[in-house]
Amino acid sequence: MPVIGVLALQGDVPEHLRALEEAGAQAVPVRRQHEIEQVDGLVIPGGESTTLWRLSLAFDLLEPIRKLIGQGMPAFGSCAGMIMLADRLADGVAGQQTFGGIDMTVRRNAFGRQVDSFESDVTLDGEQLHAVYIRAPAVEEHAEAVTVLGTDDRTGRIVAVRQGQLLATAFHPELTPDRRVHKLFLDIVKGQ
Repeated sequence: MPVIGVLALQGDVPEHLRALEEAGAQAVPVRRQHEIEQVDGLVIPGGESTTLWRLSLAFDLLEPIRKLIGQGMPAFGSCAGMIMLADRLADGVAGQQTFGGIDMTVRRNAFGRQVDSFESDVTLDGEQLHAVYIRAPAVEEHAEAVTVLGTDDRTGRIVAVRQGQLLATAFHPELTPDRRVHKLFLDIVKGQ
């Protein structure tokens, strides 16, 4: 059974822990470098991307996580986690940094502010999936190495991508009972 760490600095940590357990993983919160180095994969939860960036600096995790991702550690980011896995931001705050790893440009709050949060259906690998969006980002552009896994049915925007061992969604799969996205991440971790 894979051991998956959920970056426990801010955001939907308990929800991801529960979703991962339901998908068949052993899930643990992680917030220190030595804890992250002991897991098979890392989930970067939704929350607020500038807060995640600042806390990763405060906890001395920005460079270690970048290095682990660069060395092949599987990672899955939802919402703000998608932003943190992007190599480029279309509208980051001054000096904002990410862990990177996915060769894409992401726009923060692409669907609007908190009051514009919504639920919609996503076509994910040809199947319908109900999605919850909260101040969600979207992929503006991506390199050929990035596989588009899903688009929002209402807007047509890119909301799920994969590049190698990295997976990212603009929506929050941890907030619905559907565990397909978490199971997909476990398959990535297992090398399937």
